[in-house]
Amino acid sequence: MSDKIFTPVNPDAQDCVKNVLKYLSDITYRQIVTGQHTQTRAQEELHYIEKVTGKQPALLGFELLSYSPNINYFDTDEECMKEVEENYGTLKNAWEWAEQKGLITFTWHWFSPLGGRSKAFFTENTDFDAVKAVTEGTPENAALLSDMDTMAGILRPFCDKHIPILWRPFHEGEGKWFWWGAKGPEPLKKLWRIMYERFTKLHKLNNLIWVWNSPAPECYPGDDVTDIISRDMYPPEHEHTSCAKMYDDLIKITRQKKIVLIGETGTLPSAEDIVTQKVGWASYMTWSHEFCMSERYSTAEVLKNMYVSPYAVTKDKLPVLY
Repeated sequence: MSDKIFTPVNPDAQDCVKNVLKYLSDITYRQIVTGQHTQTRAQEELHYIEKVTGKQPALLGFELLSYSPNINYFDTDEECMKEVEENYGTLKNAWEWAEQKGLITFTWHWFSPLGGRSKAFFTENTDFDAVKAVTEGTPENAALLSDMDTMAGILRPFCDKHIPILWRPFHEGEGKWFWWGAKGPEPLKKLWRIMYERFTKLHKLNNLIWVWNSPAPECYPGDDVTDIISRDMYPPEHEHTSCAKMYDDLIKITRQKKIVLIGETGTLPSAEDIVTQKVGWASYMTWSHEFCMSERYSTAEVLKNMYVSPYAVTKDKLPVLY
């Protein structure tokens, strides 16, 4: 790949960002980085993988939903509170993973900054309007920026320690199910640019690797504010392939060539097919709970085969990048 692939869009990006981008660029078409999302402090998924394979993923995903400033504790339900409570303190796990020099990605199911009940990251639980949120002078915009500033403070210590973060906000924005995608592509793109400008220029979070997460061309915010493109996909159960068609569709959204990731998956891809068919996924991340720990989507044998594959990068094979 060309040098432009691993040149960060943030001109002030730390060396750790450049190292990760170069590494992901270098392994593309030769190997794929293994990844797993963990949603709770218990990290059952990580322990299950260790038990089955004897190895650990190179990339670990962490959920930031409980760090949303506007969780409505007075109008909620048991399912929501269980999810929030189990997620409390998950940043401690992220710090422990950073000490081991593993790769980190953050997902933020962002409870709406103003109003809402229960799981207010879902459109059905809030009337928070993304159009108003990107309009200066509105209460929605003030709440949006306040939440962003709070999250910037949470991310600040990682920047101070030069720990690179694959930052994947506003995921699945092509859909209507999250408030950030409910009003269509234009406010979504503005949300991304507002966050990018605020985090890089105001807060100087120069450790962030900006990962866009949607295959819809009309939603893409632009090559100038995106380091990596990704998409979430849930192929049929036990159908382990290179996911070539989904890759080919995704890479059409950019003008410049970008590093490409599977942001989320339910069923494991085939590392061998990805490499032998020359499909350019640099990494994947299996989603949490039953997507990892039950045999409904991928059997234990398939999981083990992935982690021992010469085409897969597990944590023990990951070079020190920061």
